[in-house]
Amino acid sequence: MSNIINKIENLELELDDNTILSNLFGVNDSNLQIIEKINNVTIQYRGNKIKISGTTKSVSETKKTILDLFDEAKNGADIDEDKIRDSKSLIIMNNKEVKQISSFIQTKKRKIIPRTENQNTYFELLDTKNIIFAIGPAGTGKTYVAVAKAVSALLEGRVNKIILSRPAVEAGEKLGFLPGDLKEKVDPFLRPIYDALYSMLPFEQVEKKILNNTIEIAPIAFMRGRTLEDCFIILDEAQNTTRTQMKMFLTRLGKNSQMVIVGDVTQIDLVKEHDSGLKDALKKLKKISDIGFIELNDKDVVRHDLVKKIINAYEKEYKS
Repeated sequence: MSNIINKIENLELELDDNTILSNLFGVNDSNLQIIEKINNVTIQYRGNKIKISGTTKSVSETKKTILDLFDEAKNGADIDEDKIRDSKSLIIMNNKEVKQISSFIQTKKRKIIPRTENQNTYFELLDTKNIIFAIGPAGTGKTYVAVAKAVSALLEGRVNKIILSRPAVEAGEKLGFLPGDLKEKVDPFLRPIYDALYSMLPFEQVEKKILNNTIEIAPIAFMRGRTLEDCFIILDEAQNTTRTQMKMFLTRLGKNSQMVIVGDVTQIDLVKEHDSGLKDALKKLKKISDIGFIELNDKDVVRHDLVKKIINAYEKEYKS
C-alpha cells in the first residue's frame, strides 16, 4: 500500500476560465509556490493547463486543493495563503475521517474554519459552553479564534459588547505611572488582539467600536466589582494572572455572556510560577462539566512552519 502512495506520478489539469488564473496563481506565482511547499509537489503550467508532479497522495491532494480554490476564485474570493491553508486543512481532516467540521466563523473580512482536529474541538466548545479555557503555545490560533467568535457574535447581535482584557505584568499593573489615557496605557499589552480585530473588521469600524465602547479594552484590574451581561469577554495571556485576579475575573460572568480564557502555562512571567491564576483554575475547575477545556499543541500551529520547529526545539530542551 505504501509503495502505491509513494509512487511518483504526473497529473494534468485544464481549467475552464482563464480570467481568474492570476488570482488563483498569485503575484509571481506566489500561491502556486505555497501549494508546492505544503504538498511537496512540483507544479508547472502553460496557459490554463497545469501539470502536477509528486507522490500519488500529494498529487491527489494538490488537485483537490487547486480545484477547490479555483471554485472559490470563480465566486469572487481572493486567493491567499490563508485560503490555501484552509483548503489543505479541510482535505487532511476529511482524509482522516474526522468527525464533521464545526460551523465556520464569519467575520466582515473572512470566513474562519478550524485547521486541525483540536481547533475543531475548540470551535465546538465555543458553540456550546459559556466559559472556555484555551491553553497552548504561540501560533496555535487560540486568541485569534476567540476574537473571531467574539466579532461574529457581535455582528449577529448575540452580544452587545466585546471586552478584551490582559494582565499588564510588564507594567506591574501600575498603569498610573505610564503616560496617556487608559487606552494608550493598555495598548502595548493588547497588540496581538488588535491585530486579530483588524484582520476581521475594517480599520475604521474597529476604531469606531472602540470609541463608542462597543469594543472595550481594559486591564484585568478594571474588571473588579462589575457584572458583565450581554458581552463576549476574552482574557488573553491568562497565565500571568494571580489566583485572586482569576477568581475575580471568572465571577464577573453575567447573563447572556460568554468568556474565553486564553493562555500558555509554559510562558508564565510572574515572579512565582505557582501563583499563576491559570494553573490554579485548571486544577480547581476541571471537573465542572459546564466549563470547556481545550489544550492545543505544536500540531495546531498555524503560523509559519518554522514556529512549529522552534516550539519543538524548546520543548526538547525543557524535557532534558
